Amino acid sequence: MKLRNTLLAWASAALAAATPAFAAGATDGHHHDHGNATIGEAEASQVSRTVEVEMRDSMQFVPSKLSVKQGETLRIVVKNTGQLTHEIVLGDEKDLKAHAKLMKKFPEMEHAEPNMLTLAAGKTGELVWKFSRAGVVNFACLQPGHFEAGMKGQVRVAAIKARAKDTTKENSHAH
Repeated sequence: MKLRNTLLAWASAALAAATPAFAAGATDGHHHDHGNATIGEAEASQVSRTVEVEMRDSMQFVPSKLSVKQGETLRIVVKNTGQLTHEIVLGDEKDLKAHAKLMKKFPEMEHAEPNMLTLAAGKTGELVWKFSRAGVVNFACLQPGHFEAGMKGQVRVAAIKARAKDTTKENSHAH
């Protein structure tokens, strides 16, 4: 009987811990892919430079705009200088808006994706990300109310110019 009660207690605890994530997936099809393939990939082995980003309780990232070249891998060292928990999530605008909405329903949701970092007050962490596609990659704090208060930013990814084809060899071919 004691073993059965212990197993039931463990099962109940596991179910309670999983309920927000399960409910999120069950109610609106939410999953934690967040379109990563469209914004880049985690790539720790080829860091080309390190940038620092500060998260503030004034609902700001400093800096809020970063520029990279297509294919560049950044180590983003993030410091939460505020008294509130903040996070940085890389994504496209549509996914960030949807996830911010979901975070309102499930504020205790924890993230373990390579494009996300949650930091308690005073803590520092890092994301390593390869920006493989030209365009804009957005980032935001998705803690409830922070996104709506304007805690967002952008990484502008400049396209790599294709090398001009050397036509001199093609035009001077001998017969």
